[in-house]
Amino acid sequence: MSSVLFLILGVVLAGMIIASATQMRSPQLRIAGFAFALLVLLAGFSLASFRYVGEDKIGIVTKNIGFTSLPPGKIIATSGEKGLQAKILPPGWHPWYWPFIYDIEYGEVNEIPAGSVGILNASDGQPLPRDTAYAPEWEEKDERLMAQDAEFFLGDGGGYKGPQTSVLKPGSYRINPRLYELEIFPVTTIEKATVGVVKSNVGERSSAEEDEARIGESRHLVSRGDRGIWRVPLLEGQYYLNTKAYEITKVSTKKHIVLYTSQQGARAGGDEEREIMVRTSDGFTFPVDVRIEFEIKPENAPLLVATVGDDQDGLRSIMNSAVRAIFRNNAEGVKALDYVKQRSHQESQSLSMLKDEMDKIGVTITGVRIGDVGNEETLGNLLKTQTDREIALQEQDTFKEQQRAAEQKKQLTKTEQEAEEEKRLATAAYAVQIAEKDKEKQIIAAEAEAQAVQIKAEAQSEAYRVIAEQIGGGNAALLELLKIVGEGDIEITPRVMVVGGAGGGKDQETTALIGTMLDTMIQDAPKKTGK
Repeated sequence: MSSVLFLILGVVLAGMIIASATQMRSPQLRIAGFAFALLVLLAGFSLASFRYVGEDKIGIVTKNIGFTSLPPGKIIATSGEKGLQAKILPPGWHPWYWPFIYDIEYGEVNEIPAGSVGILNASDGQPLPRDTAYAPEWEEKDERLMAQDAEFFLGDGGGYKGPQTSVLKPGSYRINPRLYELEIFPVTTIEKATVGVVKSNVGERSSAEEDEARIGESRHLVSRGDRGIWRVPLLEGQYYLNTKAYEITKVSTKKHIVLYTSQQGARAGGDEEREIMVRTSDGFTFPVDVRIEFEIKPENAPLLVATVGDDQDGLRSIMNSAVRAIFRNNAEGVKALDYVKQRSHQESQSLSMLKDEMDKIGVTITGVRIGDVGNEETLGNLLKTQTDREIALQEQDTFKEQQRAAEQKKQLTKTEQEAEEEKRLATAAYAVQIAEKDKEKQIIAAEAEAQAVQIKAEAQSEAYRVIAEQIGGGNAALLELLKIVGEGDIEITPRVMVVGGAGGGKDQETTALIGTMLDTMIQDAPKKTGK
């Protein structure tokens, strides 16, 4: 609007100057007036070409008058053709954009907030390559240039019309809104204990994939950058991806538990299914409560997505079918009581079979647990019969144990008696040995005493003999008698009449003394005996 005002003002002022100049008499003044009017008109015309773009705006240019037109199929001009121009006006003053020749439309600067990406759809450019739905991805260093320089995109850049694979990261962009349609989406976030499986709709289609597609095979995995399901998933983190060109399926890598139980209604929406009904070889049908533990390892997530689509309904359907079939098939070969007794065997057998089956789709089975087997309605009578039988067998075992205990007690009593008798025999044997030892001791003592008496007698006899040789036999006898008299306190007053004899002398005195002593000993004998 200001440009038109400048032009009108210039024309009005020039007209007024020309009108004034025509009234002047001097030819020189009239010529000067006309020249000044021309300068004013040129100044107004020049000022009318200036366009101003605010700092937070862009100018979208449309050329109304031109000598060349756009080629068929093109909607944005890159070489000055008539029509919508690829180049946009940045903030500031821009000359030579005269009204009526150029229309300037003002647009907003695009902001991509943090945690988001911008997805572009180009309205002009080269046709997309055959068998592609998205334009090839730009190198990261050229992404901003591609978005903000429409002339480069449509010219030397060789941009393609249609959805762009490359995205705009958070920031400010001056985008020509007539070239690009911009949509803002959240950044792709892979949470903890989760991986993202990428199905790429762009890139080269491998020959192997084409061959398998012809035979209906959907499990082929491709390298990163190729079209198809990438064999390497996205790990925890944030990724600036075009979620239309790259379909992301998030798969949980946590351990999961699925319960097959009659209490299925206890937790609505939980990982629970109805119990498994099995039929054994002897015709019994009963429910089995089962607990299945499984996980999806990161490297197996692409195989799961390629096979069943996701880790929710598709996986649940396949797992339910496999679990129920395996448990029913295993039950067909055993009797009901054997099935109840062989719970651990059924668990290990089912685990092995289920692992083999689920490995094919990328699911790792980590555990199979069997809970309740049957109930009162289905196995009540059978279990009661088995219980009664077990009780009878246990009573028999108890009786046998009691008998065994009685026999052991009897044997123990016998052993104790034998031990007591052996103890007594040992005591008697010891007593005999002690008596024998006492006897030997007494004999040795008696022999020792006899030898002592003999030695003493022989010593005395030798002493008497030596004394007798020295002082004579009579004197020796007299000394011994005197010793006895002194030791025994014997009265030595003679009570015997000594009569003369043929020998006379000292022998007679000795005889008399001996007689006295003998008489005294005879008298004292009864007294000593009575003591």
